[in-house]
Amino acid sequence: MTTREAGPFAKIMKRGRVALLVVTFSLPSWTAPAIAQEYRERRTLMEMLFGGPNQYNDRLYAPERREQRRQAAPQRQNSSRSVTRPPAPRSTPSVVQMRTAKPAPVEKLENARRVLVVGDFLAGAMGEALVSTFETSASIAIDVRANGSSGLVRSDYYDWFANLPQFIKDTKPATIIIMMGSNDRQAMDIGGTKEKYGSEIWFKEYERRIDALITLAKRQQVPVLWVGLPAFQSPSLTADFVGFNRLYRSHIEKLGGEFVDVWDGFVDEGGKYVTTGYDVNGQQARLREADGIGMTQAGKQKLAFYVEKFVRRHLDGAEPGLGTLDGSNLPSLTSLPALGIDAQQVRTQPISLTDPDLDGGDALLGGKQAPAKFSVVETPRERLTKRGLMEDAPLGRVDDYRMPPKDETAAK
Repeated sequence: MTTREAGPFAKIMKRGRVALLVVTFSLPSWTAPAIAQEYRERRTLMEMLFGGPNQYNDRLYAPERREQRRQAAPQRQNSSRSVTRPPAPRSTPSVVQMRTAKPAPVEKLENARRVLVVGDFLAGAMGEALVSTFETSASIAIDVRANGSSGLVRSDYYDWFANLPQFIKDTKPATIIIMMGSNDRQAMDIGGTKEKYGSEIWFKEYERRIDALITLAKRQQVPVLWVGLPAFQSPSLTADFVGFNRLYRSHIEKLGGEFVDVWDGFVDEGGKYVTTGYDVNGQQARLREADGIGMTQAGKQKLAFYVEKFVRRHLDGAEPGLGTLDGSNLPSLTSLPALGIDAQQVRTQPISLTDPDLDGGDALLGGKQAPAKFSVVETPRERLTKRGLMEDAPLGRVDDYRMPPKDETAAK
């Protein structure tokens, strides 16, 4: 093809391309959605396989979100550790706040009856929970005088025999609670000689000190409670404390006190130590610390729960509004109307509905007079209890062993 022939064809092709471009750019705007004209971010492989965020919403609200992030930037710089949230409406308190709300403590009365708690670190933990338990009681006050590392063995470190009388004098308690022994598995100084734990001499002296401490507490002439030891994570500790509890129970009961057994609250059904168990509300909670010895807050409250029942029983009537009923404050009784002279009176005693024959009567009230009390004729009851005789069974009953009459035998 010559150059002259190609000239018109080239002009036609050029004009066609121009027309196509004109048509393309002149199409109405509704042929494609406006969102398709925006920039599309490339999706990663993980988004294509498992799906990603809603890109349509992200692009659609991108300007507003950018503006929100720009406005929130100064707040994040000023407070990097906390996020500012709008306060909850006061008119609609949350359910959690309503459930966890506790009654406010009340002021104790001047004549409030005091409970003295003495012992080691377990006594301090229990006493702390008892203070919380009775904080709403105006007439019962808890005084805790505990020394965490004390016991009956190391009197050179802390002498309970010298300190307890002073505590009693200061507090004038209405009840005394003792809980100690967790630190007593060690050598004891007896007459200037170190006696090894577990020997016969050691236990004999230890029992003597238990009696001496209880005797000091009983001088106040008030109820004395000795709280037993719980199980510990160490099997050797647990085995030894079983024997300790046996000594505490026998000696406190011998001297007129009471033993509070808390063992079942901190072991499983097989009698083994547990870290987690039921709290006072019946919910599963951690009761013991990681060392297998100390108590968590739930464990402390459970110890106090066992002791609280004894305290309330001994201090019954100390609560406001409670008192002892006597002839001066008993409610008036409504008397029954007196029966007239002509009124029909029942003079016979009720008889048994299941076996009336035992007292001589065959009917209910008024149907038949019972025999006189000093009647010569013995009643069926008297014959059975005094002489072991019973009435013959009715004729034809299964336990009737009497021989039939001769005429009936002959007829058969």
